[in-house]
Amino acid sequence: MRKGRRGPHYVQRVKVMSNKQKIAVLGTGLMGAPMARNLCQAGFSTAVWNRTAAKAAALSAFGAVVADHAAEAIAEADIVISMLSDGPTGALVQADQALRSALRPGTVWVEMGSIKPEEARAAAEDLARLNVSYVDAPVSGGTKGAEEASLAIMAGGAPEDFETVAAALSAMGRPVHVGPIGAGQLAKLANQAIVGVTIAAVAEAMLMLQKGGADPAAVRAALKGGFADSTILQLHGARMTDLDFTPGGLSALQLKDLNNALAEAESFGLSLPTLQKTRDRFDRLVHEMDGAGLDHAALYLELLARNGLTAE
Repeated sequence: MRKGRRGPHYVQRVKVMSNKQKIAVLGTGLMGAPMARNLCQAGFSTAVWNRTAAKAAALSAFGAVVADHAAEAIAEADIVISMLSDGPTGALVQADQALRSALRPGTVWVEMGSIKPEEARAAAEDLARLNVSYVDAPVSGGTKGAEEASLAIMAGGAPEDFETVAAALSAMGRPVHVGPIGAGQLAKLANQAIVGVTIAAVAEAMLMLQKGGADPAAVRAALKGGFADSTILQLHGARMTDLDFTPGGLSALQLKDLNNALAEAESFGLSLPTLQKTRDRFDRLVHEMDGAGLDHAALYLELLARNGLTAE
């Protein structure tokens, strides 16, 4: 009985200790800003930095310390969270000498942006020279998941490093350790492959329903809970019929992830024809139809153009 009574107190004590960790968030764009806000609201001491300073300024209202330079943000951090646009940008920030001098041995660097698995492994090797550990933990769930702290978080790295950052990650979503360094990014590529192909399938279904005279919203309701149901069907299906492509997940970033997924598959000697076709359609949307800044549900517009139709 005594042991049973101690359990809840032990869990609470671990939570309080974890919240004493100091966090630095590098990159406060569409995803990084709500993620940083959730860390603040969970009680973590949080410093933030963004290349465009105005995107970080609003976080001061939630208790974040807004730093002028990345090196300033990470100077006292136990955990550095990077949420930058891509691997090369992250590598450029990581190479900054002022930042490297400010990093403390024992810090854990968590890469939460979507980069190539090989880029994650290279970053980990580089930081290891500074006695800084590394976890690659990309996310899925878009801006809605970031705002609601419900992100799916796929983490690669040493188990002990994952344990160190698990409480902070849990303030932003549901972290799962999926393997060694690079495994998180590989899991994200698999996720993005499923997302991209599903968006393409939902777009075709929505167009077929509209042209056939059925009510797409009613059909989505009818399919709820069935094998064809998904978040993409319900949310992006509505975006497509409403022609609302305000960005949550950018088409340009979706294309980047599909390119990375195909490159990784090629390194394994694999041919993924459905993914290749979907990638080609996103490439047309981004580069020929000026859709880079639209939500990835805008693949529907590419489908309309393919059929000689226009958005009404």
